[in-house]
Amino acid sequence: MKTLLIIGYVWPEPNSSAAGARMLQLIECFQQDGYRIEYASPAALSEHAIDYQAVGITTANIELNNSSFDEYLTQLNPDAVMFDRFMMEEQFGWRVEKHCPQALRILDSEDLHCLRFARQALAKNNHHVIKEVPNSALFSDHAKREIAAIYRCDLTLTISQYEMDLLQNTFNVPASILQYVPFMLKDVQVNTDLSFHTRQHFVSIGNFRHEPNWDAVLQLKQHIWPLIRKQLPQAQLHIFGAYPPKKATQLHNEKQGFLIKGWCEDAFKELSQARVLLAPLRFGAGLKGKMIDAAQCGLPAVTTSIGAEGLFAHEGLITAHVSDNFDEFSSYAVDLYNNEHSWLSLQNQCESFLNTGFAWEIYSAQLIERLHDIKNNLETHRLNNFTGSMLRHHTMKSTQYMAQWIEAKNKV
Repeated sequence: MKTLLIIGYVWPEPNSSAAGARMLQLIECFQQDGYRIEYASPAALSEHAIDYQAVGITTANIELNNSSFDEYLTQLNPDAVMFDRFMMEEQFGWRVEKHCPQALRILDSEDLHCLRFARQALAKNNHHVIKEVPNSALFSDHAKREIAAIYRCDLTLTISQYEMDLLQNTFNVPASILQYVPFMLKDVQVNTDLSFHTRQHFVSIGNFRHEPNWDAVLQLKQHIWPLIRKQLPQAQLHIFGAYPPKKATQLHNEKQGFLIKGWCEDAFKELSQARVLLAPLRFGAGLKGKMIDAAQCGLPAVTTSIGAEGLFAHEGLITAHVSDNFDEFSSYAVDLYNNEHSWLSLQNQCESFLNTGFAWEIYSAQLIERLHDIKNNLETHRLNNFTGSMLRHHTMKSTQYMAQWIEAKNKV
């Protein structure tokens, strides 16, 4: 049986983050292609981690800057290695190349970090939604590291078509080392059990450790919710998310209807009972899992251009109103909450939206076919990526020597 080693930045938490849910989708895709999955990470185990044995995954704890990983890797001898985010490729890529040179090297970018970091930096002291980023901000040290990692790998999985275009048109990354893999959904059935009149209140959801989500909560508290509450004095906003810090729980205010709920065991249950999702994201990258989850729950949303990025590529298939102006954002929210016709016009698009853009059958098959093609022509594929081999020759040597120096220093 083939073996895939996934080197994780964190342990997957599908009930806490969209990144965790997508990682499980990728794992299932590889399992479908006959791979045994080993998931290894230097991170501490998390309280919301999944039961790995139940989904057929073996696990291992690994250390940064430690040659014990070399012994582990040699013994495992995987057919393919997937790095979870570019930071893991930086740490372990040279070791994989040295000890398993024929293993297929895959990078799951999660989202394009350099884009998210650039937008986040621009958002400081700026109350506007950050959509367009000048190259002077985008071409950062983060970008140089991330794009280099992409070149060093045989294939990078990119979750957003917007980021696929950005990588090819702005960074000039060849399409031959990129693969578009959005969220992949099986057997989509939109939950419409509860009607417009049965559902109540607004909802917002997102892991509080993810900075764009925390910023969105602040925008709700300071700008958006007061405008909505003025027109809907009995409405409540329920805010869910894993790992709420004290600064978030202190925003809880019963009189204002602003309720910090924190972790919830079943996000789909909560979303299916709400009437409108609010996602005022001012910065970020990738695809927003909360928008996909809301659509599966038949829940119309109001979001920004950042929240909608990469989602509504097919004309007419929209499940949210989109505005970067918070006055207009609030008006959309009130209208959806009060107007059944407006609400149904979005809910009725949910099933087609999900089946058209995120079908498991389409994207899992495309990924498996691409992996087979590269694996069967690996030598030619790598020869055609001279920039990648050049970066591996130079960059990985410096990374290797730095890691060995740190390991020696730690021993002393």
